Order: sequence, then C-alpha cells, then structure tokens
Amino acid sequence: MMNADIIDGKAIAGRVRAGVARHVARLGADHGLTPGLAVVLVGEDPASQVYVRSKGRQTVEAGMRSFEHRLAASIPEEDLLELVKGLNADPAVHGILVQLPLPDHIDEALVINAVDPSKDVDGFHVWNVGKLGTGQKAMVPCTPLGCMMLLRDRHGSLSGMNAVVIGRSNIVGKPMAQLLLRDSCTVTVAHSRTGNIREVARQGDIVVAAVGRAGTVGGDWIKPGATVIDVGINRIAAPELGEGRTRLVGDVDFDGCSTVAGAITPVPGGVGPMTIACLLANTLTACCRANGLEEPEGLTV
Repeated sequence: MMNADIIDGKAIAGRVRAGVARHVARLGADHGLTPGLAVVLVGEDPASQVYVRSKGRQTVEAGMRSFEHRLAASIPEEDLLELVKGLNADPAVHGILVQLPLPDHIDEALVINAVDPSKDVDGFHVWNVGKLGTGQKAMVPCTPLGCMMLLRDRHGSLSGMNAVVIGRSNIVGKPMAQLLLRDSCTVTVAHSRTGNIREVARQGDIVVAAVGRAGTVGGDWIKPGATVIDVGINRIAAPELGEGRTRLVGDVDFDGCSTVAGAITPVPGGVGPMTIACLLANTLTACCRANGLEEPEGLTV
C-alpha cells in the first residue's frame, strides 16, 4: 500500500498567477497595454455568483481590468447577443467569458459562437475547437489547460504515456484528450457506455476523471503508481459537519485511490484553482496576440 503524492493545485495556480502578473506589469511598462477581461453573468445562480466574484478579484490582483455584466435571467436572447457584439468591438476587452449555464430560453451555442474567437478565453467557440483538434494555435479551454500544467509539473514530458480520460464533454473530456495527444500520449476516452471501464481505466499511467458524479472512480480503477487528475466538483451532504451542512468532493474516491496512485489532485485545492489561473493566462495571451506581441512562455500550449 502506498500513499500518493498530493498535487497542490493551489500552489501551482499561485505560480501561474504570479507569472501572469509579472507579464502584465511588463506589458504596461513597455507598451502601455492592460489586458481586460469581461465576464457576463445571466441570472442569479449562487454558485455562479461566487465564481464570478472570484474571477473579478483575481483579475484585478493580476493587474488587469475587470468588466462585469450582471444581467437578469429574463433578458431576451437578442439583447445578450447585442452585449456580446459590443464587447467584441471594445478594444479595452481582450477576453470575453459568458458564464454557463444560461437560462433555458437562450441558445448557449449561439451565444458562445457569437464571441469573437480571438477573445474567446473559454476556448468554446467552434473555431477554437477546430483549431485545437487540428493542432493549430487556438484558445484552449481553461480547465483542460490547467490539468496539462499540473501533469507537466509532475512529469515534465508526457511523451509515450498511456492516458485515460473518463468523460467526453465538450468542456473538459474532448479538449483534454486533444491536449494529451498533442503531448504524444496514447489516449483513450472512456464514458458511461464503456463496457469494461474499470479495466480500461487501469491501463492509464494518467487518469483524468471528469464525469460529474461523486466518487465514481474507485481505487480498483487505478493502475499502481498512476497520476490521477480529479476534475469533478460535487457538493454532497455532510451530516458530520452539522445539520444541513455540505462538503465538496471530486469524481474520484480520494481515500481509495490515494492508496494506489502515485500522485493525485485533491478536491478542493487541485484542479479548481488552476481553472481561474488559466483564465487569466488566456486573457493575457489574447492581449498579446491582438497586439502582435510575443506570448508568455509556459502559459499556453
């Protein structure tokens, strides 16, 4: 029985944010530029509100401009699209993020693809998805980018490693697989219809769990010594903390997997902090690209 090394996402995210802040300061001193990030929140989902506040605070701490647009859940789709059009044309805005999910009466795909691809710091626009899939320069989704930074920090080169991605969402699973392929991994994408999913997962030197269900991946899914990246964020009842209390857990059975894996990310404190750090990095990258300047090293792929 082994005790896995804990991959400290908070510490690595802190280094990424510090690197972004240094580069932002140089942009201001050398070129008079300040990257700007616009976040659009539709409705009053409590989790989204907390997330948007955190994004805004960290944007300002990195020396960037933060533009927040909080809209009623009843906003007509055409009004939201008009706001996006205005942000596309605003030279002070280098990155645009429309917080998902959107209300049911709004077509998410239509809104995502209305964002200027060069300002699409979420990496969800079909133009960026296609560029990523064909190995071209693109804006990369923040969570998969953060996962890659964690893996590279742990292993250096990933070339030749077997990687299993559990989950096939457009937000995490699919772009994660593309990034691992770029780093010359042999990649398998497993999902709810994979018949022998435990056996498939056990082939992975790297396992990335992004299924959206608490504790799905058990210790018997993990190859001894593998690196486990837990993307899941699930809130479950925690009566041991008091009546009505909850706690955050991942898609991985942490206790079971940490006795088998060589390294593992905790929840919270693993992938989560990397997502916002990579949002800042993407905004900086977008600003550099828009102005024909050299991109910062180590903050993109």
